[in-house]
Amino acid sequence: MGGWAIAVHGGAGVDPNLPVERQAAAKRLLARCLEIGVAALRLGTTAVDVVEMVVRELETDSLFNSGRGSALTARGTVEMEASIMDGRGRRCGAVSGLTTVKNPVSLARRVMDRSPHSYLAFHGAEDFAREQGVEVVENEYFITEENLGMLKLAKEANAILVCY
Repeated sequence: MGGWAIAVHGGAGVDPNLPVERQAAAKRLLARCLEIGVAALRLGTTAVDVVEMVVRELETDSLFNSGRGSALTARGTVEMEASIMDGRGRRCGAVSGLTTVKNPVSLARRVMDRSPHSYLAFHGAEDFAREQGVEVVENEYFITEENLGMLKLAKEANAILVCY
């Protein structure tokens, strides 16, 4: 008898030092992602489709540092990466160095499904995104007041800071 299970996480967990409202917002987003995934699985959606769907939700919301709200480079820009795997077919796709792709996980999926490659980076990945008709946005879309604040603090401390 087959079945399914789902787990959704936004990294290493919700930092207990975060303000209570920020912790609550993170938990609400993860719960929403879980509900999306469960509903899709109940409809018979494939696991890899559910993974892409849920990660797109995380990439679109600026609460976690994927997609919109990503950690910034020292220059104050965003360079993102994503990967996806399909265990049944032992297939994978990965991308890195993305600066304009709205949902990096969807481009990683296209690398897996529609290219002979398993990994594309920087200009090659961006070019492939445009060839595939993947949605692109200006780099500024990914930048938020929160990630600008984190970059400022990191530069002042001359250290890498891990905060949410």
